Amino acid sequence: MRDSTSKAMAGPRPVVFSGPSGAGKSTLLKKLIKEHENVFGFSVSHTTRNPRPGEENGRDYHYVTREAMQAAINNGEFIENAEFSGNLYGTSKAAVQAVQAKNLICILDIDMQGVKNIKKTDLNPMYISIQPPSMEVLEKRLRDRNTESEESLQKRLHAANVDMEFSKEPGMFDVVIVNDNLEDAYKNLKQALLEEINKVKKAKASS
Repeated sequence: MRDSTSKAMAGPRPVVFSGPSGAGKSTLLKKLIKEHENVFGFSVSHTTRNPRPGEENGRDYHYVTREAMQAAINNGEFIENAEFSGNLYGTSKAAVQAVQAKNLICILDIDMQGVKNIKKTDLNPMYISIQPPSMEVLEKRLRDRNTESEESLQKRLHAANVDMEFSKEPGMFDVVIVNDNLEDAYKNLKQALLEEINKVKKAKASS
């Protein structure tokens, strides 16, 4: 028997990943996808910005006009959306359903605002937060990258601080993984997703 929350979105339960820049989220996601091919899929976000060289419509993003995207948002077709540097970005329900229709676990890599927005929908994902062991470690990691100005670095650190506090809010995340050691963090991540991964593998084996 399927309960009412799951019938809105057929297919495997999506997973929301959140966490500050420098916590190691993308490294962990890459490892996960490499080890479990054909289990996970990314939803393709929509954006009103222009494609950059080498980007492809439908693969990197769905590139749309602001009018079209605003109309779709007003129409309730988006799970979450935000505005960065004058452009809209967002995840549509259809993009998540397209991944679920292939019997893949849809990964949503989003910020805190997105997490709050998804809490208001019937998506019912698993919420995972990847956090650094401390602000000091995070600052060192970001400084070692040597990719930003001091001002931009301070902005990221401030955002990370807010993010770390947010991850401690009761009931906000199903799992909070502190990435102190990559292998340990990865083990914890796999453990958290084991049940969902096995369900997908079982469904694939029987189809």
